[in-house]
Order: sequence, then structure tokens, then C-alpha cells
Amino acid sequence: MPLPLKLFEISDTVMKESETDVGSSNFRMLCAVNYDKTPGFEVIHGLLDRIMQLLDVPFSANKDKTGYYIKAADDATYFPGRCAEVYVWGQQIGKLGVLHPEVITAFELNMPAASLEINLEYFCRRQ
Repeated sequence: MPLPLKLFEISDTVMKESETDVGSSNFRMLCAVNYDKTPGFEVIHGLLDRIMQLLDVPFSANKDKTGYYIKAADDATYFPGRCAEVYVWGQQIGKLGVLHPEVITAFELNMPAASLEINLEYFCRRQ
């Protein structure tokens, strides 16, 4: 297959939540992956910027509740130092970063990848 591979999906996911009557909740999530000879963190970050632009969410340079921003994070799914949490109006709605080599290997892939996952439910509820 020709590279890069740019994949995305918007789908409902089910998360355990003991506070609900049925013990779970559905969330509409967006996931995107850039798979290439280099991870393409800048491609995934650019996609996040474009999504926020389309949703009329401004970038918050001050990292406050006036828009969206990313904040460095640690997550075993991602390569150390290459992961960030996505915040919109002060609430975390997702993560993006370069996938850890162990994750790449577990899925029998042989090149690096960067991914973005955000909860779209947050925007549906704000309408």
C-alpha cells in the first residue's frame, strides 16, 4: 500500500460507569491515525487544529477556559515525551501522540504512527 496511511473513524464506544443505572455509558468518539516512515505528530496535531476550527473552538494560548489547548501527559500507549491531553474550555476531551513501539509491535505494524482520539459527545451536549 502507498504511504502515508491516514485513517479515521467516528463511532460510539461503551465505557464502564458505575454511577449509571446500567453500569455503562455510550460516547461518540473520533479516532485518527497517521502511519508512515515517520510518525507524523505534526499531521495529527494539524488535524486537531482543523477539527477545532470547524467546531468554532479558538486556540487558547494562555491554556485557560477560553478555547482548546494541549498539555503534555504520560500514557503507556504513547512514546514517552510524545503524548498530550486535549482540553476544550478547561475539560479534557482526548489525547494525541506518537504510539509506543510496543503498541506498534502488538498490532504487527512495522512503522511508526501518531494518533488522535477525542470525545465528540462533549460538543453534542454543548449545543
